[in-house]
Amino acid sequence: DLVGTRPRLSQTRALQVLKEVAEALNSAPTEQRAAAEALSRVADLLGVQTGWVWLRDMGSGRFYSAAVQSLPPYLQEPVRMTGRSCWCLELFRTGQLTARNIDVVECSRLAPAVRSRNASETHGLRCHASVPLYAGDRPLGVMNLAMRGWRRLTRQELDLLTTIANQVGVAIERARLGEQSIQHARADERSRIARDVHDTLAQGFTAIALQIEAALSHLEPRDRARSSLRRALAVAREGVEETRRSIGALRSSPLENRSLVDALGMLARRFTADTGVRVRMELSDVGALPEEMESELYRIASEALSNVHKHAGAREASLRLEKIRGGVRLIVGDAGRGFRLRGARARGFGL
Repeated sequence: DLVGTRPRLSQTRALQVLKEVAEALNSAPTEQRAAAEALSRVADLLGVQTGWVWLRDMGSGRFYSAAVQSLPPYLQEPVRMTGRSCWCLELFRTGQLTARNIDVVECSRLAPAVRSRNASETHGLRCHASVPLYAGDRPLGVMNLAMRGWRRLTRQELDLLTTIANQVGVAIERARLGEQSIQHARADERSRIARDVHDTLAQGFTAIALQIEAALSHLEPRDRARSSLRRALAVAREGVEETRRSIGALRSSPLENRSLVDALGMLARRFTADTGVRVRMELSDVGALPEEMESELYRIASEALSNVHKHAGAREASLRLEKIRGGVRLIVGDAGRGFRLRGARARGFGL
């Protein structure tokens, strides 16, 4: 084993490194870019060529390779860099690898090639310095800097790595929040377009179909115009179905991995917070339903509450979900002004 230290960093050089890292991270638009920028500069700081960064996926909790630099041939095979557990990730998971105990560890991913003495596949690498990345108390991932020999890190290097790790953690968290904001904006825009399509094309095709059906009802059975009107009616109905498919494609899943009962409860609470209209809820557990059915029930409830707000002038509404023989029943009601059925068709096609 090779044991040694590098020459002591000057204060000027340390400040220059911190400045470069801060500038690079400040302009990084994504978490992968932030990881790559930090990896490049920290590798230069320690005088190493090879490194990689593991980041923890927020949704699944699994680790993925977010950035790499000059990997040896053995690690260039994708199967070597999956998110499976290794020594450094296990130390990180169990809380043994923190900013206060950055250390050099043997690389368990390289170990099989090291044992076979295949230096051409490992480029002589066998260990790495592992720098944990956190955003506050939230674990984000690990930055590994690979070394050909084994050497202790100086106190100055450790302090500098701790400071840089804090910068990287903040940058990654900021990038993630930025990406989430973009995703939410896209989802909102898709929902807006879906609503516009529903209120224009879908309603228009439905209106055309209704008018054609009314015209057909007034024709004699052998009227020559009947065949043309039937073709037009078929086209209008196809337009309605195609519009519905487009709306479904535009709208993302509204449940967001929640149960139907939880999603409806959150919908009702949000509706009350936004409008001041209280919603009485009677939500029974209806068991597992097909995903498409749950999404449709949720959207029906959402649209119904939206109409309560826009048209009913109600102070209170009710939302009831129950299991019945052979199916599920959803009832949305309100104590609003109502409308006269005779004039309802003239104002729209929803009923």
